[in-house]
Amino acid sequence: MACMDLWALSDLCTPWCVHVVATLRIADHILAGNADIPQLAAASGADPDSLHRVLRHLVSKGLFEEPAPGRFALNQAARELLSGPFRLGLDLDGIGGRMAHAWGTMLSAVRTGRPAYHEAFGRGFWEDLDAHADVAASFDALMSPAGHGVPDAQVLLDPADWKSVRTVVDVGGGTGALLAEVLRAHPETRGTLVDLPRTVARSAEVLLAAGVAGRATTAAQSFFDPLPAGKDLYLLKSVLGDWPDPEAKAILRRCAEAARPSGRIVILGGVSPDDSPSPELLMMVLIGGKGRTLHEFRELAHEAGLEVRASGRQPSGRFVVECSPA
Repeated sequence: MACMDLWALSDLCTPWCVHVVATLRIADHILAGNADIPQLAAASGADPDSLHRVLRHLVSKGLFEEPAPGRFALNQAARELLSGPFRLGLDLDGIGGRMAHAWGTMLSAVRTGRPAYHEAFGRGFWEDLDAHADVAASFDALMSPAGHGVPDAQVLLDPADWKSVRTVVDVGGGTGALLAEVLRAHPETRGTLVDLPRTVARSAEVLLAAGVAGRATTAAQSFFDPLPAGKDLYLLKSVLGDWPDPEAKAILRRCAEAARPSGRIVILGGVSPDDSPSPELLMMVLIGGKGRTLHEFRELAHEAGLEVRASGRQPSGRFVVECSPA
């Protein structure tokens, strides 16, 4: 590879400029009519000269336009930075800042095989969220539909299987976005949301807005503890990829215990087809998590007392794995 290509690959300037303009909400300020540098600087609380230099760099990379000297406009790429999911993941004042700075611990993570998040923030990731309610709230928001797209309420690979499902448990379901969509799509079904107390406390508004609060209950607990038992369906969306093998196996074992004898467990996210493994590097540096191929997951599930019954893609493209107690 040519030397200039290596420099392009290792460019830290552009990503940090994107983080800065996202945090300062520059796209929103431009949309509101603050197009000139003095206006933008005043609206965002930034130094005019420094902000101008950052924006000119981004214009050279195809983000924003400068139709006249010192006057900036949105282009299609810049519109992605308007207040919404993408900006939330880049905002240095919230969870976006935690994710950005965590990359500085990657060398330790690669050398030791363990997350080194504490080197940057003094605590492990989950402990850090517990200590900073504002960061935890932005993390929950990023995990909601705003950050992960509209949940696929179908969940099961065969829609006909819903005839036998009357009770659903969303394990590690955050503020209830997926469960709300599932219950809204299936009016005869009742659901339970399982997550930590600080997270399920924010679920009432989500469930109420979806019109399903009367059919939903919450269990404010860890998913490493015994789960509500005897339900028809247990969902794990964007959970297993957050954890190393021992913890992931413990979560699956809890699902297996609760689902016996005839319940099923559906995995959405964290497992990929054998021919397209995902490196999951962000989870590696944040919490030591990892993505798994279907073959790797099958072995882990077997050790946890589960059997893989089916796998495939939903219409949305999400890869889904269905299991049942062995």
